Amino acid sequence: MLVTSVVAAVGILVDDRVLAGAAIWAKPFKFAVSFALYAPALAWMLTLLTSGRRVGWWAGTVVALASSVEMVIIIGQVIRGKRSHFNQATPLDAALYDVMGATVVILWAGTLVIALLLLRARIADRASAWAVRSGVAIALVGAGLGFLMAQPSAGQRAAGGLDTADVVGAHAVGVADGGPSMPLTGWSTTGGDLRIPHFVGMHALQLLPLFLLALVLLAPRVTRLRDPRVRLRLVLVASGAYAAVVTLVTWQALRGQPLIRPDGATLAAAGLIVLATAAGALAALRPATPDSSADAPEKELVS
Repeated sequence: MLVTSVVAAVGILVDDRVLAGAAIWAKPFKFAVSFALYAPALAWMLTLLTSGRRVGWWAGTVVALASSVEMVIIIGQVIRGKRSHFNQATPLDAALYDVMGATVVILWAGTLVIALLLLRARIADRASAWAVRSGVAIALVGAGLGFLMAQPSAGQRAAGGLDTADVVGAHAVGVADGGPSMPLTGWSTTGGDLRIPHFVGMHALQLLPLFLLALVLLAPRVTRLRDPRVRLRLVLVASGAYAAVVTLVTWQALRGQPLIRPDGATLAAAGLIVLATAAGALAALRPATPDSSADAPEKELVS
């Protein structure tokens, strides 16, 4: 995926073709970068398994193969100058899109197997256990939100003729795909965009464990972070806040609202999340009780 992201980046620079309002190589670039972040995090989590390692190895291999098949189809369609997602224009395009849909289901199922194995794993440090389990659980929800994009949009349903339509499904809500968008991400600036909760949710897999790693690295300088129970409480607060943000951006997208143009209800909900997170963090950082000394044995995130 790292090599593919470089190839796609070169494609963006040298290939001036535009498809659905974006550089034709933008989609394989974004997918390759996303998978390049997703796969190592999942591979690291497999090292934490204390039972079912062989099942975990097979599940990880299935995820890698499914991701590779999806990328092959995306790049193949770019070379042909065709859409990869939602394309029903010809029997070949429809068949390729159906295969992609199957790979997404397989990838999700493989990640689910790994999540279930992690629930059974005996991870000594409770903060590490919660960071990993929360990360993979939220990532599963984020990946699952991708299925919303495969449904016909309101405009497509109103137009009818779904059995003969060239395109069925959309990223945007309330506006057509391919309109004004944010740089790099391509997310709509005039309507809702379901790619946002999909992206934010999936990358909990990396961000929550990285948050804990940051706490561990700060522990030598911040006395309260040396207490494993304080780190656990902060991880729980971060996990709750992350889940709330995924819920918020999903709600915003489904209402056809651009990420960068929130209305009063969205801002109020965001404010509540910020306040609840701040209150939770302050409570988590409360001083340790007398029976929990600051020099309790440290259990590191990585051996």
